[in-house]
Amino acid sequence: MLQGWARRRRELFDDPAADAATVIATLRDIARANRYFGGAAAAVARLDEFFRAQPRGATLTLLDVGTGEGDIPRAARRRAESRGLRLRVLGLEWHRAAARLAARDGTIVPLLADAHALPLRAASVDLVLCSQLLHHFRGKALVSAIAELARVARLGAVIADLLPSPIAALSFWLAGYPLRFHPVTRRDGLVSVLRGFTPAALAQACREAGVKPRVRTHPGFRITAAWAAGLPGPPT
Repeated sequence: MLQGWARRRRELFDDPAADAATVIATLRDIARANRYFGGAAAAVARLDEFFRAQPRGATLTLLDVGTGEGDIPRAARRRAESRGLRLRVLGLEWHRAAARLAARDGTIVPLLADAHALPLRAASVDLVLCSQLLHHFRGKALVSAIAELARVARLGAVIADLLPSPIAALSFWLAGYPLRFHPVTRRDGLVSVLRGFTPAALAQACREAGVKPRVRTHPGFRITAAWAAGLPGPPT
């Protein structure tokens, strides 16, 4: 029942014309939530499976679809550097305010585009990340977005999202008060958690898009799926 209610709700990031100041405030809250509640750790852990397979001194390109503030690709860059790698990041957004925020320090190259039509050739970037975006889609739209991630990835891709849980949703709502999250962050966070994916649902969507992922759950009600291009799963 709650999941059905959440799927009918419209979140701020469902609207490409959303108010810029609210977008920025919410993205900064999301970056803190990623740090405190495991979102960044889960995504970087899966990317690190690919980093470990690369020779020291290599340079990799990472496309982050729905990059938001750019907090996760920056954390990924730090992990790559610890492996002796250089990571060049492209951050894709469809909100202009978000793209400007991600590009603020010059370490992320911004792209303004739709996740269903990535402005890149096939296999043109080494790795693709999509974090906490896909729960906005269902059905054919979800499968189409995953197929686009797979199309542009040369080495592989990582999806990071949320496990649906009424307990986690309520906990996020309550934690937002002492953390002084924007009211929109609290409301949309509640909806996002309820819109999340079970392992079976995420795996099925990936299979329908033509990829065979390895799906994992992580602390903080997080879920990830990763696959290597042309292979049944990421390197181990």
